[in-house]
Amino acid sequence: MQYDVFVGQVQHQARLASSGEAVRAIHAVLQTLGERLFGGEAADLAAQLPPELGTYLHAAEGQGSFSLNEFFERVAAREHVDYPDAVFHARAVIAVLRQAVSPGEMLDVRAQLPPEFGPLFAEGAEGKMPGND
Repeated sequence: MQYDVFVGQVQHQARLASSGEAVRAIHAVLQTLGERLFGGEAADLAAQLPPELGTYLHAAEGQGSFSLNEFFERVAAREHVDYPDAVFHARAVIAVLRQAVSPGEMLDVRAQLPPEFGPLFAEGAEGKMPGND
């Protein structure tokens, strides 16, 4: 998937007003995801993305283990939005990411994350988290 297409799809799915806001959301989510991945998985994921997006994953690979709640808190802080918006934007970015990379790569990413991250990657549930159905 090309850079402009990825950004445009995130902008649309996250209902953001500008491509700049979409890029900020993408950056926050991918950098935070990269922090949670280890053993070269961030590089493997980045290899399937446009280089402009892949660099966000390399920023801090393998900085440690943290919960889904902390994932969203980190995204909110990086993106300078409140927690509910960070959840919504993260879901949109991950939904587009699922379309942009191979299913096998997504399985590799999911294998490094605890089960509590499952709702973040659930297909067709953008913006929904457990208990919000």
